[in-house]
Amino acid sequence: MNQLPLGGNMSLKEDQISIHHLVDVPDATKFLETWFIEEWMPWYGPDGPGDAAADIAACSARDTLPICLVAVDQNQTVMGTIALKTQSVGSELGVGPWLAALLVGQDYRGKGVATALVGAIEKEAKKLQFDAIYTSTDSAAGIMRQRRWEVFGQAGSLRGEVIVFRCDLNQDKSQT
Repeated sequence: MNQLPLGGNMSLKEDQISIHHLVDVPDATKFLETWFIEEWMPWYGPDGPGDAAADIAACSARDTLPICLVAVDQNQTVMGTIALKTQSVGSELGVGPWLAALLVGQDYRGKGVATALVGAIEKEAKKLQFDAIYTSTDSAAGIMRQRRWEVFGQAGSLRGEVIVFRCDLNQDKSQT
């Protein structure tokens, strides 16, 4: 497995978390499908238009969008996930690519997993030579502000209004 460098300040020690491309953690796929349905029921649930299995399967690349990263602990237990995609909530603003599907398990929230995942996806986007990335969120605004993302606008989602943030990947993030 190719481990990606961690980003951000962490409550967990670095040897307690590792971040990998989904393609390197294939056993996580079925778990993520269930997790996506539970978290985003209006989209992935039985009455929603989304297909969790297809969306996750589409994110099995390393060097082209969409990509998915997975945070796991020493026992390979999935702690969280994040994706970089061409479209997401807010795509109607005409910008991209998009940090999407940031999800951390209840037992791992508040311990730096989300911050590490955001830092890792920023590094992946920079490696893919993007100058900026965007995200829309109704729950992770604090992390985005901590990592110096700027408010870009608003968008509507199935859960209501969300804030759209922009990250300038050429900005020095050494103090985040």
